[in-house]
Order: sequence, then structure tokens, then C-alpha cells
Amino acid sequence: MSLKQWADNGWLRPHQSSKQEIADLLSIVSRDLTDAEGEISADWRFGIAYNAALKLCTILVHASGYRPEKNLQHYRTIAALPLVLGDRWKEESEYLETCRRKRNIVEYDRTGAVTDQDAAELSAFCLDLRHEVEDWLRKITQSLHHS
Repeated sequence: MSLKQWADNGWLRPHQSSKQEIADLLSIVSRDLTDAEGEISADWRFGIAYNAALKLCTILVHASGYRPEKNLQHYRTIAALPLVLGDRWKEESEYLETCRRKRNIVEYDRTGAVTDQDAAELSAFCLDLRHEVEDWLRKITQSLHHS
């Protein structure tokens, strides 16, 4: 499937992104990755790191010209990762879906469902994803200038 097919299904709607919007989202990512290293519970560190990952996926969707509809917004934003960056990101998308479910548990149901290691792993994953997203942004910006 493609983002266009998702839009045809009504899961996404057209979105005109801007340099400022992307810069603002990257700022949130930076803030969240810094805050996720703070002296707070593993649950909160995990939730903050999850938010950073979600924003990185949001950047990919927005910069591709779409915005998810409200229904299943987080799920679809994460699931779009391999549609934008390629099939090699399928496992990472599945990892983030698992993180989304864990984050929901610690946010809405109970404490202690994640460990310090879970929080550290997700933060490290976000750093790698941020580099990939920034590289992708550079590539699409360069291709727009050369077309």
C-alpha cells in the first residue's frame, strides 16, 4: 500500500506542510529526547520518548503531503513509517506499535509496565530514527530544488 491509497481509503487527508511546521516538530523531538533522560519514572521517560517517536513519524507523513484522520491517528502515523522510508522500516514500525500499546498501559491503566531498559531502548531508537528522518528531509529538499 501507499500513502495515496491510504488517502483514497479515507485514512489520510491532504496536508500542506511548511518548513516552520517541520522545524517546530523537530523542536518537540529535541525537547522530548532531553526530557526523557530526566530523573523521573521509567513510565514517564518511556511516554516522553514515545511522543518523540510519534512526532518523527508525523514529520514523515506531513512532509509527504498528508495528515492522518482522527480515528486511529497514532496507529496510522506509526504504520506509515515503512510506506515513507521503505520496507526495511517494517520491523521498526512494529516495534513502535508495541511501544504505543505499552505507553497506553502506563498512561491509562497502571504503573510499572515498562522498565528503565525499555525507556532507554526507546530513547536510543528515537535518536536513530531522528537521524534517518533528517537525512530523508535533506534528500527530499534537495530533489525539490533540482526539479
